[in-house]
Amino acid sequence: MTMYHLPALLSESIAGLNLKPDGVYVDVTFGGGGHSKAILDNLTTGRLIAFDQDLDAAVNIINDERLTFLNQNFRFLKNNLRYLGFTEIDGLIADLGVSFHQFDTQDRGFSFRSDAHLDMRMNRNAPLTAADILRTYDEEQLAGVFYRYGELDHSRRLAKAVVRARSQSPVITVNDLVQAVGGMVPPNQENKFYAKLFQSLRIEVNRELDALTEMLSQALQILKPGGRLVVITYHSLEDRLVKNFIRSGNFDGTSEKDFYGNLIVPFRAINRKVIVPSETEVAGNSRARSARLRIAEKI
Repeated sequence: MTMYHLPALLSESIAGLNLKPDGVYVDVTFGGGGHSKAILDNLTTGRLIAFDQDLDAAVNIINDERLTFLNQNFRFLKNNLRYLGFTEIDGLIADLGVSFHQFDTQDRGFSFRSDAHLDMRMNRNAPLTAADILRTYDEEQLAGVFYRYGELDHSRRLAKAVVRARSQSPVITVNDLVQAVGGMVPPNQENKFYAKLFQSLRIEVNRELDALTEMLSQALQILKPGGRLVVITYHSLEDRLVKNFIRSGNFDGTSEKDFYGNLIVPFRAINRKVIVPSETEVAGNSRARSARLRIAEKI
């Protein structure tokens, strides 16, 4: 049996929550349950609410009366907590990105390493797949996706190649897409190129950055003063949003001042410098290599 997920920076992120035995905590990315189990191990009368929009994660639910699991997108954080009777929390953890299970389940279409239908939905009930995007978006829309979410050079040429290929036959599988754009892969950069391309489609399918900004804004509203925000990101687009939000309370990094000229900041950064995995951790879990951890305390 393959491992569902091995969380990156586990000890560092749990320490960052500064757990109180009777506190109320939220894990918005339950996945394999690694962070949730570690949180529960540190609670006595406390409560943990865990979110995961991928119903596959439900197989990992921990049998513990202190845990409530919600098969929900974390963009609905505040409303779900209010429904459960919680208006404020002591801490929240988010381990963003794709789980081992999602990458390694071939028919999910998250990986470019094996042929499959281009699905990429984290919530399999969502209406839009990556294949739908490649079939219905016009050239300008595709170029925008490749540029904004993959930070790919020559995004317009890439979009043109996809449109040209789909005019001859549908681009609905991993191999279809690879054949459509294969001539544009920079020498000796195949893995990096396809990782960025697939990232761009996945972010668009799941509206990941929109969901992240909505969740963070709600987290600020419901965290108690002194409550901790712990976020692990895996690419620069996510990390930039989290860094700006911790620094300024908004996502473009613009600082606001009060009447007296003092900076208005919602958080105190616990780690001034982003935390990255040790060489030992990366040796045991190569997928942790790109993980970046930021921890903040609400003022």
